[in-house]
Amino acid sequence: GELQEAGGGSVQAGGSLRLSCAASGATDGNNCVAWFLQAPGTEREGVAIQYTVGGATYYADSVKGRFTITEDNAKNTVSLQMSGLKSEDTAMFYCAAGFGAWTRVPPPTAMDYWGKGTLVSISS
Repeated sequence: GELQEAGGGSVQAGGSLRLSCAASGATDGNNCVAWFLQAPGTEREGVAIQYTVGGATYYADSVKGRFTITEDNAKNTVSLQMSGLKSEDTAMFYCAAGFGAWTRVPPPTAMDYWGKGTLVSISS
């Protein structure tokens, strides 16, 4: 399977952006899509996860109440609506697909397929 992110850009602090992750090709065997971010010089960390079976979602504490992950089965996409953006949200955002039963955002090593990322830049 392949994943393609879109929707990154530059906004001022307090603003909003919507990222999307489109899946193509075979993704059988995966039951979740997650978003991760990686700021310069830091490790990749989880932001949110959407189970495509059952619909459960989980968020990192740093984004709870500000980010919302949703799926559109008809379009085979998973989106991340981000509001109340902060300068510390500046990072490359990646979507990834995997299979598991976590009750939190899993570590990056748990995911099977990755997109190439989209850059989000927040100015203060």
